[in-house]
Parts: sequence; structure tokens; C-alpha cells
Amino acid sequence: MQTALKAIDNTAPAYDGPIFDGDSHIQEKDYSFFEKYLPKEFHKDWLPQRKYGPDGEFGMFLGDSYRIENAALDPDGRIPPPGKLKEWLLAISTGEAVEAAHPVTPDMYECEARLAKLDEFEVDGCVMFVGEFVSAFGQVLLQAEAKGTAGANALFHAWNLYVVNEWGLNARDQLYTTAVLSLHDLDWAVAEAEWLVENGLRVCVMPMGPTGGKSPADPYFDPFWKILNDAGVVVTYHVSEANFMHPLIRAFGEEPLQNRKNGQTAWQWMFAYSEIPVMMTMANFVYWNFFERFPNIKMASVENGAEWLPRFLYKMDKMRGMARSGWWPMGQLKERPSTIFKRNCFVVAYPEDDIKGIVDQLGGDASCILMGSDYPHAEGVARPRDFVEEGCKGLTYEQVEQIMYSNGRRMLPKGKTGIVA
Repeated sequence: MQTALKAIDNTAPAYDGPIFDGDSHIQEKDYSFFEKYLPKEFHKDWLPQRKYGPDGEFGMFLGDSYRIENAALDPDGRIPPPGKLKEWLLAISTGEAVEAAHPVTPDMYECEARLAKLDEFEVDGCVMFVGEFVSAFGQVLLQAEAKGTAGANALFHAWNLYVVNEWGLNARDQLYTTAVLSLHDLDWAVAEAEWLVENGLRVCVMPMGPTGGKSPADPYFDPFWKILNDAGVVVTYHVSEANFMHPLIRAFGEEPLQNRKNGQTAWQWMFAYSEIPVMMTMANFVYWNFFERFPNIKMASVENGAEWLPRFLYKMDKMRGMARSGWWPMGQLKERPSTIFKRNCFVVAYPEDDIKGIVDQLGGDASCILMGSDYPHAEGVARPRDFVEEGCKGLTYEQVEQIMYSNGRRMLPKGKTGIVA
């Protein structure tokens, strides 16, 4: 008897609907805004600078002497061409760099030009993250441990002043710029969050992991989270240095903060960077019953990929059962962890992820997956709509629409200046 085999659909549905881009970036033309917004008394130790170091290497420095590792800068201010995904993946595998041959264009550093670019790209909504400064985020907090929090607070506030004054935190209900917040100094965090909410904060970016020996969901931090909850702010965890993994790295006989192009080990790539730290962070929020206390906060993992998501949700549910008689810091959960996560949390997929495989493992549920172009970075797609062809092959039109648009709008609805339902 001959069995008919169904052909595997390896095409992407034609999609011409609206787009919500969950991952894009500023590309700073220069750092003059830091000189403008950072008080002069902090310039010596904290002012971000592009310059040559004593070793002749060009890079980013904090103040006069502290080099920021993994800030790959071009002396002429050029960047790799946006959307060179395949070349970028090849560069990672070979340790070579994608050539920095593209000029920085006004849409990368000016609000009105970016809005025009979004219209050209047919993007209805876009979350825009920190630019080169994202490389410094974790290392600023390391410096805070060494030199005190005042300088770090002033530097983060300088960035936030820049985005408030020169971008706005919500431009046309289309461009949502991320302010930087951190729990390293609770009094500062509360005051900064209040000020940002007064200025229209819709989405912020924070470092992954614990702070000061406490879970980020510890009730100690509730005064901060209440401010974000009352305003319906989206909290994001973008790929960055996970400082809390450094003791583990050293325990295995390795050193953190190695150059990711030619120094970071495979073991660190696998266990200490990106998906493992963000899984630990987001599971901690779920298990500490955070979303029962703060149901108006939405949370997203950005530029950490999504292939970990099915196993993560399965394992969270399983471990809830394993710990049924254990200690629950904020009380037992009333629902499955996976249910809580999918209602409150989102994950930006890489275009190179097996997104169909992810969705299939989730039983066809694409409700918490977002697209991200990573524009203007090289490791993304050149135009947001290219994500359909790169990442959405084999999906249904409805699944593509969720990933390309409606999931993002559920996370960040239009016209919401207060609580997000």
C-alpha cells in the first residue's frame, strides 16, 4: 500500500499587515549629550568617551581610564551595514568582524528622522533600546560597587535625560524609547521611576538577575514596582552582561568580561550569557508570585532568542509540582507558571530561530512571541518586514500576524498613558 506523504510547507505566508518591532536601537552619532547631561563633577570617573586607550585600541571608556569591554567601535564612527544577519552569524563562528562600512544616518540618532523611517518600514509600533551604551550597562554597575552609587545614578539619569529631552518616551504612540532603571539603589530607583512616569514612561530596560543578595521580586523592592505597576510600564531584559554570573564563571576557573569575538569561551557563551540568565530572572519573578501583586506590569526578554521557551515553560510547570511542599517566598501559585508567563511575558525571537518548531512545541500557541529587527544593527534584518521571510516559514497567517504585530500591541496598547489592562 502506498502512503501519501504531506509535503513540508517551508514558505512564509504573504503578510502585508501592520508591524510591531520588539527590538530596535539608537545608534549614537557622538557622546556629546553625555557631556551635556552628566554633571561635571562626575566626568573624570564616569563620562562615556570614544577614544584610543594606552594599548592603541579604540573603544569606549568610562571617565579617563576604565575601558568598557565588548564595545566594538569604529574610530571613524561607521557601523556594519544593518541587517547583515548571515554575515554576522559567520563572523561569530569565525571570530572575525563584520566590516564597519556604513555611515550613521540621521534616522539612527534623531527622533523625527526615525519616525519617518518607521513610516517607510510600515512599522506601527517600535521599542527602541539603548545604543552603544548597552555595552556599558553591566559594567557601570560594577563600577558602582567599586566607587559608590552616586556616579552610576548620575550616569543612568544622564541617559534618561537624553531620551526624555531628545527622543521622548512615547513619540506618536509609535516609537517607545527605553529608559534605564536598576535596583542597585532603591531610593534612587523609586525617585527615577516617579520622574520617568511623570514624563510618559511606557517601557524600561533593566539588568538581569538579583540585586544585593535579594530576588528582584523581593518585597523590599515593592515601592519601586508599585510605581511601574500603577503606570502599566513594560519591563524589558535585553541581552547584556549578567554580572550575577561572574562568581560562577570564576568558580569554573574562567574569567568574565572576555572579548566576545576572540576571548569568550564556548562554555560562557552557553551558560553565562543571554538565555540562561534571562530564564533564571524571569522564572524568579513567576515563582515569587510577582504578577499576582503587580498584574499591570508586562515583561519581555529581548535579543536572547526564543528556542529555549518551550522547554522553559514545561520545566517551570514541572518544578512547581516538585516544590509543592517546599518554601514559596510569596505563597503558592494559583495557576500554572506557564499560564502566568504567557499572560504577562513576551519573548523576542531571533529571525534565525526555528520559530515554527517553537510554536509547534507550544501546541500552536504563538501568543507570547515577538519579532525584532534589531535595526540598525548588523545581526538583525535590514527591514522589519524581512522577518517574515527569514523567521516565519511554515507558520499560519494568524500566527505570523500575532508575531509580527498583535502580540506587541497587547504588550504596549495604543493610547494607554496609565494602567495597562
